[in-house]
Amino acid sequence: MAAQTLQQPSFLLANLKADSTTKPLLHRCQDLVKVIDDYPAKELHLIFPWLVENVFGSLDGVITGWNLRLLHSRSQDYNTVMEFLNPSGPMMKLVYKLQAEEYKYEIPVNYLPGPVKVCIQEGVPVPDCPLFQNKVQFPLAGLLNLNLALNPFEFYMFNFAHCLITPKNFPPGQHGSNTDSAYFVLVDTYLKFFLPSEGSVPPSPFSDSRGSVTAPSPRSSGVSFASYGVHSPSLLKHHIFHQPSVNADPAAQEIWRSETLLQMFVEVWLHHYSLEMYQKLQSPQVKEPFSPTEEHVLVVRLLVKHLHAFSNSLKPEQLSSSPSAHSHTHTSPLEEFKRVVVQRFVQQKLYLFLQHCFGHWPLDASFRAVLETWLSYVQPWRYTGEKNNQPQTDQNRTVPDKWEMFVQENLLMYTKLFQVFLNRAVRTDLVNAKNALMVFRVAKVFSQPNLAEMIQKGEQLFLEPEHVLHHRQPRGYLTPSQGGSYLSSRQRVVTDMVFRVKSHVYSLEGQDCQYKQMFGTELRGTVMKLIQIIAQARQTAKRISDHSTEVTANNSFLSWFGLASPDLNNTFSGAEPEESGECLKKTHEFLERALENLCQIFKLNQGQLTQLISNLGSSQDNGNCKQLPDCIQGENGLILTDLGRMQIINGLRRFDIQYQGDPELQPIRSYENALLVRLFYRISSLVNNIFGAHMNALCSRPDFLGRLGRHYLSDPNSSTQLKQSPVTQRMLERNRLPRLSLRPLASYRTLLMLLLFYTFGALLSFGPMSSTLLILCGGFLYGLLMTLFGDKLKTH
Repeated sequence: MAAQTLQQPSFLLANLKADSTTKPLLHRCQDLVKVIDDYPAKELHLIFPWLVENVFGSLDGVITGWNLRLLHSRSQDYNTVMEFLNPSGPMMKLVYKLQAEEYKYEIPVNYLPGPVKVCIQEGVPVPDCPLFQNKVQFPLAGLLNLNLALNPFEFYMFNFAHCLITPKNFPPGQHGSNTDSAYFVLVDTYLKFFLPSEGSVPPSPFSDSRGSVTAPSPRSSGVSFASYGVHSPSLLKHHIFHQPSVNADPAAQEIWRSETLLQMFVEVWLHHYSLEMYQKLQSPQVKEPFSPTEEHVLVVRLLVKHLHAFSNSLKPEQLSSSPSAHSHTHTSPLEEFKRVVVQRFVQQKLYLFLQHCFGHWPLDASFRAVLETWLSYVQPWRYTGEKNNQPQTDQNRTVPDKWEMFVQENLLMYTKLFQVFLNRAVRTDLVNAKNALMVFRVAKVFSQPNLAEMIQKGEQLFLEPEHVLHHRQPRGYLTPSQGGSYLSSRQRVVTDMVFRVKSHVYSLEGQDCQYKQMFGTELRGTVMKLIQIIAQARQTAKRISDHSTEVTANNSFLSWFGLASPDLNNTFSGAEPEESGECLKKTHEFLERALENLCQIFKLNQGQLTQLISNLGSSQDNGNCKQLPDCIQGENGLILTDLGRMQIINGLRRFDIQYQGDPELQPIRSYENALLVRLFYRISSLVNNIFGAHMNALCSRPDFLGRLGRHYLSDPNSSTQLKQSPVTQRMLERNRLPRLSLRPLASYRTLLMLLLFYTFGALLSFGPMSSTLLILCGGFLYGLLMTLFGDKLKTH
């Protein structure tokens, strides 16, 4: 294709489109490499939008592209795709080649995140989103067809990021949630390349003096950030705004790519909720605008972990230096970027994103992805790059004091999300090992030594009276040599801390927020409730485990014949298929350790915990397994209350669910012979129709014959089973008429026992008639004994 340099660009694009439907991916990539190397930017400019759409798919999801989210390392095209899209590969070479020119590519505003789209369409400035400012194209058709004009690098990264959230019609049985997909690996590769923890960003192969992006503007909120701290973006802005020429500092020239990539990822993946939108979502009438997937959350967690590692790679001397020192010492733009990256670019949008997920995610095990994303953010000390010879558990690793400022500047990430998690935990089935693990993980993280004290101190700073802020006098900044005092210096530090915490809370929750303390009385009551639920779930898990062990022991012999557990009602209610054996042991262990960690966090002594559990035990009768959920009596029977629903969800109490229809019409079980069930039903129905009145008269007699008739012709469990089941009053009177039931004879177990008995009789020289007579006599004698002594046996 190198010989076709003089070919018209339209023919080049047409040939590439034709090849995309006929050639395999490997040959297409080889052809694209030749085109990128041989053609000038003027001709490559026309194929770039088509190529990006062909790789990542269309923004509306109609064109699937190369299906990066389904492409795994086992696929034959995996290595080809990774080499082509590598940060130093041919695709990025094309981007840099076009970036050196003044080409722009349009993106419809309709595909931007909700808050950004609304602001642009209403013509108001986009808060905390300078990436899309001053790039709106106003067509003649009106505001409904607005477009953004992006440079090649921005256009490429937008499509790459949007590929994650675009609804795709995946083949049946396939979904993009694995962390070994080509997309997930590419995200990790781009982060490590453009946000390196060591060294600097490699320069682009093409000089670009016109590819700078607009620097982020200061946060617009009710509290100014410029008057305190080192997180003001003005330092970073200085390097980005002033990129004079190709001969400038290479690091200052290339920092814009790192910032563009991060802003694009954050805006496309996280900026789907604003504070106003989240408050509106609390109303059940408002439809949820965007629902993240598990795959989406896993990629966000990857971003959070890398940003912590990137930020923590800041040199110690620059991390500890004061803002005033930076005006006299030269630091690279990348180091300044590390200083502000988490607080300035990620915090607010990630907070709203996580808060939405906590409130709207289903109460199932898939919430683990959201939980681990949150726990990764609140533990930046895990990503410092420090390698210890002796591994430490989270409980033994004391949180260093240097992270106190991070905890204060992210107070709501710890306190508010912890409260929301508690509300989820009390509504979750904690007998399930996966749900118990999540409670244990949170308790384990927050029980790390020194962390609870840091959070409590942050809350105390926020609750400082407002007049403390008015004490920020200039003399407080005087050193002792300038006439100040050490007391005034300490007062300035405390005031800065108060201002920092208040600024954080008000910027994320609004000026009129009602803050609830994590260590306050109200939340402590919720924690006590959770501890009781954990204790109840622990007892339930132990009871299910004991019951399963007992059933397994009883059926160990018959399981060889496939005849174990013939009665479906023997299955313990509340136990899920995976809730057995090792899973239940893990549940008990997770809940036990979660109790210990919660007591450590909230300073509960062993006596208080024992009292809570003893109160729980005294309120339960019969080991809680015979106690009904909380109900009220209605016209047609029992009605569950909200407390009763919570008890059922957590497996704390249960209804003894029984079949309430005609026992003869139950579905045929796997341990029954279908032909015999139908045959015996016809025989018994015929007998019941003919002799029904006589049976009723016999069972109505109060004497011995009446008791004997009721033993053979009535269901002895009908009256006891219905007491523990949520049935209507009409059902209580149903199916109590005496009847003959031959269905037990259709059971394979009964047939096996009869076969063994007849075989044993044959060995003793008994004929079939003699054996049958003995069986009938034995059954009659058993009925006599149960009639005479059954009541006495029940009392004992």
